Order: sequence, then C-alpha cells, then structure tokens
Amino acid sequence: MQMPTIPNSRNTAYEQFIGLTHFAVSVGTQEKVDALTKILENDGFEIVGQPRWTGDGYYESVVLDPEQNRIEITI
Repeated sequence: MQMPTIPNSRNTAYEQFIGLTHFAVSVGTQEKVDALTKILENDGFEIVGQPRWTGDGYYESVVLDPEQNRIEITI
C-alpha cells in the first residue's frame, strides 16, 4: 500500500506507515464480523476500529494482535 499522505513513521500501531500495514481476514457476513470482533474484545484484544461500513464499501473492524499488527476482519 502506498499513499502520499502516510507518514514515514513505524513507531505506532495506531497510525498508518509505509510498508506492511495490516492483514485482512474475510469471515463471510456482517454478523460474523460483529460476533468475532466482540469475542476478541471480550478476550482482551484491543479493537482500534469498531465494525463499520467504510467509504469504499467494505464492512470491517480492526483489532491489534499481541505484536501490534492490525488485523482487519471483513465480509
């Protein structure tokens, strides 16, 4: 992924940076996105993007894994 507006910083999982920015996992339905997000939240994982429809038409949530990688859960 490349965008001119993404800063050259690798020191935070909360800001985008050049290079690998996230992994995406498709779970099939909006309900499954909601359910898995809730399970992960209840298990103590940090949700940095609540389930939502994005401007480009995707339904997704975003959770940080133990190594601070962004995991996108999508339909």
